[in-house]
Amino acid sequence: MGRYTLMRLGVLGGCFLVVWGLVAVGIVPSGIGGSYWLWIALLALVVSAPLSFVLLRKERDRASEKIVARVDRAKANMAANRSMEDEADDAARSRAHTQGA
Repeated sequence: MGRYTLMRLGVLGGCFLVVWGLVAVGIVPSGIGGSYWLWIALLALVVSAPLSFVLLRKERDRASEKIVARVDRAKANMAANRSMEDEADDAARSRAHTQGA
C-alpha cells in the first residue's frame, strides 16, 4: 500500500512540475489574482487523477489484493475468537448447571 501511495505522489509531483512549466511559459493561464500556486496544484490534481488510474492499475490491484487478504485474516481471527468464547461460555454454563443440580 505504501508503494502505491508513493507512486501516486510521484505522478502528482510530475504533473505539478509539468503544469508549472506550462503556466510559466504561458500555454496555460496563470489563474486569477494571487491564486497562482493553488491554480497549479488544482490543475495537477485534475491531470494526475486519470493518469494514476491508468498508469498505476497493476500496482493498485496488488494493493487491493493485500487489503482483501488482511480483511479475510481479520475476519477469520474474529470468527476463531468468537468460537473460543462460545466454547468457554458453554463450558462454564455446563459446569454451573452440573454444580447446581
